Amino acid sequence: MGFSLEAIGGLLDLWRDRGRASAEVKQMALDHVAALERKIAELQAMSRTLSHLAEACHGDDRPDCPILDDLAGQGPGGNCGKQ
Repeated sequence: MGFSLEAIGGLLDLWRDRGRASAEVKQMALDHVAALERKIAELQAMSRTLSHLAEACHGDDRPDCPILDDLAGQGPGGNCGKQ
């Protein structure tokens, strides 16, 4: 489920502790869900940006490339005009 090794260790410790409160396990799960949702949002933003850049690319024999320009910080919002 994408837990870090540290989190898995914590879950195993809780699993071994039969006197644990299930609230601890639930909180770990909810914290992980929140982290996954943040990561999903970041990946979706990267996907939208790259899709936009790919649409702007002619994909022909010309050397100009908005994808590489953006990665180099020379695209929209980057260091326009500076090389």
